[in-house]
Amino acid sequence: MDPLLAVSVGVAVAVAAAPGLATAGPTFGQASLLVTQPVGEGDQTPTDPPPGTEPPAPTDAPPTVRPPVETSAPPASTAPDPLPTVIVTSAAPPTVAPTTADPRPTLPPPPTPPSGPADGGRPDAPLGVRVTTGDVRLAEAYWNAASSTATLQVTVTNTGAVAERLSLTYVLPPGVTDAGTPGCAAAGDGGYRCGAWTTAPGARFSSLIRVRVSGDAWRRMPLGGTVSVTATAPGGTGSARDDEGFAVLFPPGPPVPGIALGTDEVAFDISGGPSSLEVRLGNTGTVDARGLVEVTLPDGVTVSTPPAGCVSAADGRARCQVGTVPAGRTAVLRLPVAATPEAQRSAPLAGAVAGQLDPRNGASRRVQMSFRITAAASLTAPAVGTPQPTGSQGVLGGSVDRPDPAGGLSSAQRTAILLIVVSGLLVVLALTLATTSLRRRLAAPPGGATGSPGASE
Repeated sequence: MDPLLAVSVGVAVAVAAAPGLATAGPTFGQASLLVTQPVGEGDQTPTDPPPGTEPPAPTDAPPTVRPPVETSAPPASTAPDPLPTVIVTSAAPPTVAPTTADPRPTLPPPPTPPSGPADGGRPDAPLGVRVTTGDVRLAEAYWNAASSTATLQVTVTNTGAVAERLSLTYVLPPGVTDAGTPGCAAAGDGGYRCGAWTTAPGARFSSLIRVRVSGDAWRRMPLGGTVSVTATAPGGTGSARDDEGFAVLFPPGPPVPGIALGTDEVAFDISGGPSSLEVRLGNTGTVDARGLVEVTLPDGVTVSTPPAGCVSAADGRARCQVGTVPAGRTAVLRLPVAATPEAQRSAPLAGAVAGQLDPRNGASRRVQMSFRITAAASLTAPAVGTPQPTGSQGVLGGSVDRPDPAGGLSSAQRTAILLIVVSGLLVVLALTLATTSLRRRLAAPPGGATGSPGASE
């Protein structure tokens, strides 16, 4: 009986333990899942508001930092026409894209932008605002992360003649979201709005927008967004607005052995004439391969005259065969690029380039990257009081005729009054002449006689 009792007890213990074992399996699986999930930075990413609801307006302005040093627009280019496709014959390793590190030193944040009344506090003084942007630059570590955070520097200048309240909004492209910028909240459709600064005339400062780029956003390149700033005067009417684009710049990738890709920034000078895009496709493998380059340009930017071996499409894409790229060599492709005035005023913009190598035997190798497009037209500030195009020009709102500083009439008002007075005098003169002529006709004798009865004798 003792052995049987022992066996019975053992069976009972096993049956009692079975439910516990059944529930232990899922618990273990969940623990494994938690371990394999990527570790984030703990940022609270703003989410879009529910459909049909108006998001609350932020009450605080984003923090400010010291603005970058202003640079003058580059002179008109005197470079010769772009060269056709060439093959670099040196055995030097292929050139790669320039580093994405920001060369500017990190400076401590300055105090809040200066504020206070100006121009006697007159609310009818001219308004003006200008905004410039940097880029969202991603490092090589982007290719090894589920998502990456970066910063976008926005510089704002009060170009008006009165203290202004400046409000900031920005739109991020698909795959890019805000990563918790203080003072900003989601407004729907990829847009965000921030609290406002109160600034004095001439105040210039920068603010940093933190963004998160998803791990698959590179599939949609080129990516870019826009930043807008609106200026209003406390107690006044009307507003001024300026906006500028920015580029999301991806490093070459996804990394693939045996191929390298590099390109330079496209810059349009002050003349607005064509520029050039240089693409470097390197074969770092051990066998020769046929090279292919595909370029995608934003709206308003095109390959003006495709060289031999290139076909340009209407959607801003160009596909170029660069021939055989020997092992250890680099093919250099230079494309002439043109942009409309509207596209140049909206710069900086983003373009994308993809490189592909097809060896005689083996799988194809393909990488892609994005590049920056700038224009001197977006850096020029127009004169006050002239009609302005939209986008990155320091647009002035309100009247285009500045009032007399002494409080008198403007030149347009004086001209209008003078024209009214002259018109009135002409009308009076015409009435006087007509009245005089009518009186003379009524005073004349019947039959048209002009002399006395005895004059005919």
